[in-house]
Amino acid sequence: MGIYFGTDGLRGIYGEELTPGLAFKCGNSLSRFCENKKVIIGKDTRVTGDIILLSVANGLMQNGVNVINVGVLSTPAIAFLTRKLKCDYGIMISASHNPPEYNGIKIFDKDGYKIGEQQEADIERKFMFPASVPFSKIGHYQFSPTLLKLYLNNIILDIGDLGGLKIVIDCGNGACGKYAKAIFKKLNAKVLSLNDKTDGLSINGGCGALYPNVIADVVRQKHCDLGLSFDGDGDRIIACDENGKIVDGDDILYVLSSFHKNCSQLVGTSMTNKGLENALEKKGCVLYRADVGDKYVIEIMKNKNILLGGEPSGHIIIKSHSTTGDGLLVGLNLAKIIKNSKKPLSKLVNYKKFPQININVKVVDKFRILNSEKLTKTILSFKQEFKDNGRILVRASGTENKIRIMCEHRNKNTALACAQELERMVNEINSAGN
Repeated sequence: MGIYFGTDGLRGIYGEELTPGLAFKCGNSLSRFCENKKVIIGKDTRVTGDIILLSVANGLMQNGVNVINVGVLSTPAIAFLTRKLKCDYGIMISASHNPPEYNGIKIFDKDGYKIGEQQEADIERKFMFPASVPFSKIGHYQFSPTLLKLYLNNIILDIGDLGGLKIVIDCGNGACGKYAKAIFKKLNAKVLSLNDKTDGLSINGGCGALYPNVIADVVRQKHCDLGLSFDGDGDRIIACDENGKIVDGDDILYVLSSFHKNCSQLVGTSMTNKGLENALEKKGCVLYRADVGDKYVIEIMKNKNILLGGEPSGHIIIKSHSTTGDGLLVGLNLAKIIKNSKKPLSKLVNYKKFPQININVKVVDKFRILNSEKLTKTILSFKQEFKDNGRILVRASGTENKIRIMCEHRNKNTALACAQELERMVNEINSAGN
C-alpha cells in the first residue's frame, strides 16, 4: 500500500482523507500514463460522487485526456466497459461497502483489471507535479449513461429463463438499485426489490451485503426461493436460502464450483473457511489462498489460469465473464443453478464449515499493534495449540483504522475464547499507546 492508496484504491471520508483537490491530482497524475487519451468513469449513488468524479475528470482533461462519464453504475460494469470501449483506464468513484460519508477512487487498466501496487505508487509520485496541455488540446467531456446497456446485455447472455423463481434483492441503496430488479424481471423471475433508493444519503445504511438479515427476514415472510444482497457499488453479494439461512461468499463459491465445468482449481483468501477447503479437496479441487482483497485473488487467477475465485465477504469472480467481483452476475448464476438443478439452495450448500469468529477492533495505530511482540507471541501460542484443528488471522484493515481478528476451530467455544483473548490484548496495547 502507498501513502494514499489502500487495498482497494484511494478511499476515505469526504472532506478529510478524500477531497476534490486530491481527486484532481489523482486524475491528473493518471493522465500521464494514457496512450489513447481516453478514460471512462462512473460512480455509485453517493451524494459526493459528482464532485469527486468531476474533479478526477478535470485532472484528466487538463492534460489532454478525453473523458466518458457513464453516470451511476456498478464497479464491474466500469471494468467491462473499459475493455469493451478500449479505454486506457476505467475509474469508479465509490467507497464500496463503506457508509455514505466515505468515497473512493478505484482504477482499472485497459484490460479491466484493478491496477497493481507498483502503478499506484507511480501515480502517487506525480501528485505534486500537475501537468497540462495548451487550451487547444484540452480533453473533451462526454456524458453517455446509455453505455450501461452493453454491460447489462452481456451478463444475461448465458442465464436463460428464470420463470417460477421468487427472489428478494437488497440493493443497499447503491448502484444496483438502478437496474437489478429490471434485469431479473426481464428473465421472468418474480422480484421483490428492497433498498433501491438512489438519493445517495442512505447507501449501505443498515442494508445491503453487510446486513443480510434484511433479505433473510423477507425471504421467510414472503416464502421466496432466494435472497440476494448487494453492496453499494455492486461488486459484492451475500445471499440467503429459501429458509432464510445466510449464504456467504464461501458458500457461493462451493455452489458455483459444483456446477462449473472442469473446476479443479479455485482461489480463496486467508479468510476462506477451512471447511470449504476440506470439501473442495474431497471433490478433487485445489484451493489457493490469496491475501485479503479481490485484486489479490484475481492476480492468482490470472497467473494460474483459474476461472473461479472469491472471498467470504462476497467478492466473487467468474473470470470467463468478468475481471472483478460482480454481485449481479453471480446472483443471476445462483438463480440459474437453482432453476436448472430443480434443487433449493439449502440442498446445494451441503458442506460443513468450521465455526469462525470475526471481531473488528478500532485502534489508533493499526501497524504499531500488528508489530507488537506481545501480540505476536500470543498468536503463535494459539496456532501451536490449534494445529490442524483451526486457524488464526490477525490483520490490519486496508480501508479503516481497525484490527481484524479471525479465529476458526472445530470447536466454536475454543474459537470464541481465542478471539476474545486477542481482542482484549489488542485493546490493551492500543490503550497503552494513547
